[in-house]
Amino acid sequence: MQSIINSFVPEFRVNAYHNGRFTTVSNKDIEGKWAIFFFYPADFTFICPTELVDMAEKYDDFKRMGVEVYSVSTDSQFVHKAWHDTSESIKKIKYPMLADPTGFLSRAFGVMMESEGMAYRGTFVVSPEGRIKLVEIQDNSIGRNAEELLRKVEAAQFVASHDGEVCPAKWKRGDKTLRPSIDLVGKI
Repeated sequence: MQSIINSFVPEFRVNAYHNGRFTTVSNKDIEGKWAIFFFYPADFTFICPTELVDMAEKYDDFKRMGVEVYSVSTDSQFVHKAWHDTSESIKKIKYPMLADPTGFLSRAFGVMMESEGMAYRGTFVVSPEGRIKLVEIQDNSIGRNAEELLRKVEAAQFVASHDGEVCPAKWKRGDKTLRPSIDLVGKI
């Protein structure tokens, strides 16, 4: 199995539901900015709305950091709209909800469950150059935490703009970083 880390996001063009209208989103839309692709199994389910609302509650923080969030499921844009219209929780979502009914994006990112026709919970942070910098894929019975993802995006942005520095475990903005060198070997 080949790693997806540092690979480029594939060319794509999909339908989406965003801010009360249908639109299209393509790989061209993410050029030059940070992006999060947040795959989930399906609309009208159980854990998914808790995760999407958690992301919605942190969306302004991500936007302040120059990050666009894209939720993705194998549902159509019509199902996304119906879910948005019927769920008080999902009405809080302001980020684009991408429709992947063919499974193209889910397969391209390696999260498609072929036997189920839906995606695993997969989180991908993409740099402004279009490279995947962070990947988390987990079983669909385990929900994610937007606060932790926010911290990881801050770390990814920090190392991207501070050549030669790395962020240790639990690093938060303002904490000390490390400069890997032979002098650190065995001293941490």
